[in-house]
Amino acid sequence: MQASSRKDLARAIQGRPLRPSAKRGFMDRANHIGTWAGRQKLAVGGPFPQCPGGCHDVAIRPARGGHLVRRQARALEGRQAARALARAALRQLRVRGERAYGGEIFKCTEHSERLHESARWLDFEIPYSVAEIDAAKRLVLERNGQRDAYVRPVAWRGSEMMAVSAQNTTIHVAIGTWEWPSYFDPAQRLKGIRLDLADYRRPDPATIPAKAKAAGLYMICTISKHKAERKGYADALMLDWRGQVAECTGANIFFVKDGKIHTPTPDCFLDGITRKTVIDLARRRGIEVVERRIMPDELATFSECFITGTAAEVTAVSEIARWRFTPSAITQRLMDDYTAEVQPKGKKAAA
Repeated sequence: MQASSRKDLARAIQGRPLRPSAKRGFMDRANHIGTWAGRQKLAVGGPFPQCPGGCHDVAIRPARGGHLVRRQARALEGRQAARALARAALRQLRVRGERAYGGEIFKCTEHSERLHESARWLDFEIPYSVAEIDAAKRLVLERNGQRDAYVRPVAWRGSEMMAVSAQNTTIHVAIGTWEWPSYFDPAQRLKGIRLDLADYRRPDPATIPAKAKAAGLYMICTISKHKAERKGYADALMLDWRGQVAECTGANIFFVKDGKIHTPTPDCFLDGITRKTVIDLARRRGIEVVERRIMPDELATFSECFITGTAAEVTAVSEIARWRFTPSAITQRLMDDYTAEVQPKGKKAAA
């Protein structure tokens, strides 16, 4: 990095205004804080477009060891920070979505372990331990002064190699946090959201690393959700390459029939952490959960439907294309149980 670039970045991290000539190119350099700090970038905190303005926290682990260094970089506005992370999608971006409740990240370590696992599916190793990533997430959340927030770690390859082959690239990790109260309209969560039926299908796992949560795998999800929203739906149900029910664009799906819960087997899509949590909650209630192949023609036989995900939490579904559902006791019970489950231990004990 050129000396002028280092100076501009240093000014930003110290909270000093950038030189006018530097502002245009700052976003390019903002992605290379790790290069400036001995190629050891660890975390960049929000806010993001949902909560614009304010300052952004940078946690850097020095190249030669030592403790995390805390700085405030006031030069990046919310939209700029979002663009900085979005640029990483060009180089095998690996993402995770997590939520903090009452200042604690739900299943923090499990999410960090999955970040490592997905990176290995994409043929790279994250240069930070699970414990270090856990600490960085908590630090960014603390420095941004947020207790109930969405947490998004991302890992990506650097720009040293721009061809298909990219073994000799720096692996970067960044973390953003922002307030995101509800993924769907809160008034519709129990009443039930409406889903379209997506045109695109989840691919055969022989063609993609289906167990990785990688940005490239969300391309068809984004297209499908946009199309559904233009038609007045909240989201879309995706089938898999065999024509079987798979998942929504960013959430797993469940159905209820005769007091039992049925959900697709996750053999070509993510077995979400929220999905596994809700299955455990249901079984604690003595509700049988059946994981199996589900064909679209069966949807008419189910009475309830709900979806799960870090962003969606537990959300009732009232309609999928021509099929109708009535949110009822099981959906409500699991919504309440999940809300209680994610609360910090102290709050749960007090309740």
